[in-house]
Amino acid sequence: MSVDVTHLSPENLAAAQRSLVCKAIAEFSHERLLVPVPRGTGFELVSPDGSVRYAFAARRHALEHWSLDRDSLVRTIDEREQPLDVQRFLVEFAPLLGIPDSLLPTYLEELASTLASAAWKLAHSTATVEDLVDADYQAVEAAMTEGHPAFVANNGRIGFGGDDFAAYAPETGSPVRLVWVAVRRSLAALSLSAGISEDDLYGGELGDETVRRFTERLADLGLDAADYLWLPLHPWQWVNRVTITFAPDVARHDIVFLGEGDDDYRAQQSIRTFFNTSAPERHYVKTALAIQNMGFLRGLSPNYMSVTPAINDWVHDLVEADEELVARGFRVLRECAAIGYTGDAFHALGFASPYQKMLAALWRESPAPRLAEGERLATMASLLHRDAKGSSLVAAMIARSGLTAAAWLGSYLDAYLRPLVHCLLRYDLAFMPHGENLVMVLRDHTPVAMFMKDIGEEVAVMGDLPLPAAVERIRAAVPVEEQSLAIHTDVFDGFFRHLAAVLDDDGVLAEADFWAEVRACLDRHLADHPELAEAAARHDLLRPTFRHSCLNRLQLRNTLQMVDLADQSSSLMFAGELANPVGAGTVGG
Repeated sequence: MSVDVTHLSPENLAAAQRSLVCKAIAEFSHERLLVPVPRGTGFELVSPDGSVRYAFAARRHALEHWSLDRDSLVRTIDEREQPLDVQRFLVEFAPLLGIPDSLLPTYLEELASTLASAAWKLAHSTATVEDLVDADYQAVEAAMTEGHPAFVANNGRIGFGGDDFAAYAPETGSPVRLVWVAVRRSLAALSLSAGISEDDLYGGELGDETVRRFTERLADLGLDAADYLWLPLHPWQWVNRVTITFAPDVARHDIVFLGEGDDDYRAQQSIRTFFNTSAPERHYVKTALAIQNMGFLRGLSPNYMSVTPAINDWVHDLVEADEELVARGFRVLRECAAIGYTGDAFHALGFASPYQKMLAALWRESPAPRLAEGERLATMASLLHRDAKGSSLVAAMIARSGLTAAAWLGSYLDAYLRPLVHCLLRYDLAFMPHGENLVMVLRDHTPVAMFMKDIGEEVAVMGDLPLPAAVERIRAAVPVEEQSLAIHTDVFDGFFRHLAAVLDDDGVLAEADFWAEVRACLDRHLADHPELAEAAARHDLLRPTFRHSCLNRLQLRNTLQMVDLADQSSSLMFAGELANPVGAGTVGG
């Protein structure tokens, strides 16, 4: 069997290495793991043993964000220039990065995979920002090249082979048919949102003909379809995990192969979530995928997900009943059904294991049917995208909108920041609002509304808001002084510092003006909601500094499991305080 590796050329590797070493220097310096020293008109980093030097030019922005001049970066050993190599960079600076020796090889493998993905994109991702500014939802999704803006090793995908990458990586845009299995009903659980029945789910997602075919498949084996639930699987998961790791369950007919569905799907940036391109009005499907990627084995827990639809119903109802959120067009995409198989030997262990997360799936609403005339969709991550020429998509969107950069930004902030702040102040409710988790509604190339997704695993209530018993899991014991990090870390540091730098570096909007618009958005919200003044004082989004929560430190500490999903707050790692760019005494203070 041959695998196409033509993208793994010296030229593509050199370009990928340069980008990733620049990102490593920028993000590790942002997290205060490395401290570049001014040298002449630029900066220098020296390895702990003094043998390797990196010299470069860079701009420093608010929130200690570094924009490196890629072409300026030079690596020298004994004053002789050497090729850039991100894996060697990690080894050279490992004593400063805090990565355990036992996990360093795994992290290096994730970096190799990230380089391979970057090389593939360099060879195949030809879409320019001019193409993307009018492109449809899935064309933009597949064109994303960067991955997570903060994580250095962000395309680990340990477990995928070269053929799997070509078939299933989101950037390839390859059509995928999901595999379906029947799981014995007495050994599985299906949970549904209010108003949805089992027949509604399967009939709506599969269609009558596929339902008939699956039913006949069971009958041909002498099995009664009434004794089974149907579970969609990532094709990789079926081949590489279920047929081997769960062979006894398959042999017992506790798990029965039904075949592929009839719809084509496309992998999203999160790699295990699929959008239905044959019938866009049908749900996304999120599947268990036992590959190691960006700090986690990407499984799904049947037990944990059993209340996911109830949580999503509660958040949906809260959002839909709030006049402010409705006025901003802020909506959630409900995870309206979840299924998991628990009849395997691993669920009888009596303790938690990744093997208990290999046979589960959930269905999430599609935003496609909820668009009005003249509206289109795009991942919010696209606001940070640059094409192969280095041109930014956000700059092209602003230019095509006909608005000033400040006016365009104001519309975006009202659609994104203002609802998140409102949820925090009114309900002590926090989401995980990174770029891939938001779907923008665009009108005339301007964000006017948002769909929030990934609710069940990420949402948290940090106060004493009454919750139904089934939803109590989302209550999080977060110290008051850390609750504002839902905005300071997840929005300001996690997304805005990157967006502000893109706009400033490209001469579209000065950084000071960017943060002035952010402050103005906060001020407008509070002026419209004086009843939230006490909550605003408690969360104090305008404080001069806030705690510097660091993502790469988490992955470097444990690249196999960055955080405990059941207690994420206690897993955080901090590096002092960051100056708040909207704080009192700075912008507008």
